[in-house]
Amino acid sequence: KCLDTSFQVNCPLTASKDWKATVVKNIEALVGSCVVLPCTFTHPGTQLSNSRLRGIWHRKDNWNEIFYHEDNTKIQDSFKGRTKLLGYLGDDNCTLEIDDVKDHDNGPFCFRVELVKKDDNKPTSDKFSFVEECAEIKMLHDPRKPKFGPLKSAVEGKPYTVTCSIRHTCSSHWPEITWNRGSKDDIIEVHKDINGGIWETESILVFIPEEKDDHTDLTCTAKFHGGKSSSTAFMLNVKRTENYNHIIIPVVAVAATAVIFGLVCVLMQTNFNLQSTQYK
Repeated sequence: KCLDTSFQVNCPLTASKDWKATVVKNIEALVGSCVVLPCTFTHPGTQLSNSRLRGIWHRKDNWNEIFYHEDNTKIQDSFKGRTKLLGYLGDDNCTLEIDDVKDHDNGPFCFRVELVKKDDNKPTSDKFSFVEECAEIKMLHDPRKPKFGPLKSAVEGKPYTVTCSIRHTCSSHWPEITWNRGSKDDIIEVHKDINGGIWETESILVFIPEEKDDHTDLTCTAKFHGGKSSSTAFMLNVKRTENYNHIIIPVVAVAATAVIFGLVCVLMQTNFNLQSTQYK
């Protein structure tokens, strides 16, 4: 943590236990998409209003290289229009969004907070740059592929559930997951906070497979903010519902034949007995 009154690079470190920040230190980002850097901070005393706080994000080794500032003129040209403070400073939330991620957006990105005067909005002597808690970004040029959950056997005519998920770091713009079959009514979507700025979007498809679906591909596609997409597919094997008619009909026929044959035998024996009685 660094406290200074001059906004100079060579700022003495202070051992203050009252001002702290928690920033994700390492995170992946898809080039062309967005990345959200989770950030929270604490300060001494009572809760401060949002108007009393100013949040700034800057480079660790050059505090004059500013990535985010409420005054757009102070932001580096290469970051203008691409950064936004998602967090509400009055709630001690300093989360930053970087949109349209570029190859050079590696960081380190450090958060700085300034207390400002109520009357003229000028900074006071209380200025803290948390240079020990900075975020570095690893660039992904190609999106990761979505993954299927445990695959179960599909049975013709019975509801079948399959899950497809994708992990990402652009929580302000969820990736869109689509399937090559089914409608929106057949799909449930869930978003999970995995931690450390990583999120998982999960799509659950429920449909009733038919005989014609056997040995066809079921494809899941994830489209990310910024336009890039990736797909994963697997071949669906549909078990047919057992038809026992070919067994039941012959058994019934044999049983019926046996009954009829038995009745004929009984009648013939009865008739023979009657004839025998008459000749006595």
